Amino acid sequence: MSAAIEGFLLSFGLILAIGAQNAFVLRQGLKREYVLTVTTICAVADALLIGAGVMGLGSLIREAPGLIRIVTIGGAIFLFVYGLLALRRALSPSALQAAADRGLSYRAAILTVLAFTFLNPHVYLDTVVMLGGLSARYDLASRFAFWGGGALASAVFFYSLGFGARWLSPVFARPSAWRVFDVIVGLIMWGIAASLLATLA
Repeated sequence: MSAAIEGFLLSFGLILAIGAQNAFVLRQGLKREYVLTVTTICAVADALLIGAGVMGLGSLIREAPGLIRIVTIGGAIFLFVYGLLALRRALSPSALQAAADRGLSYRAAILTVLAFTFLNPHVYLDTVVMLGGLSARYDLASRFAFWGGGALASAVFFYSLGFGARWLSPVFARPSAWRVFDVIVGLIMWGIAASLLATLA
């Protein structure tokens, strides 16, 4: 049980920081677009990645810096473009007036959340390498408990973020709130993209 609790707390702590993926989930929750699909993809992806780390994939990733470099560059480009789109929405009155309208198609929402998940090198370092490495000191049964705790934390976080966002809907009924939100999201995306590129220097 202690391994499961540790897995839960460590995973929850790593996910809690506001990042690109979380900002996208929050936006989908606010717009009430494909929330179940988006949050389920995030939770399942985290469970698979944590499981891969628990099963020993972390050591292989540590020995493949070229792979992390490719993911880092691709992730930085994606985040820069998404940040640019967010800032353009903030500057566009028509986009603000249509804030309550449907935005992404179902397919586009799935592809976007997959990109946020798998083009972020930090997700591999946090879930596969770090959590996988921390679980290595346990025996096999306890490692599975650690994995279960980590996966549960991810599910609790993403479903709470996605479905809990509706409580903020009255605030985002105003176009000005969407303007501020998109500016913050755009700056977060650009900041993360810059930090990713800085790791390659």
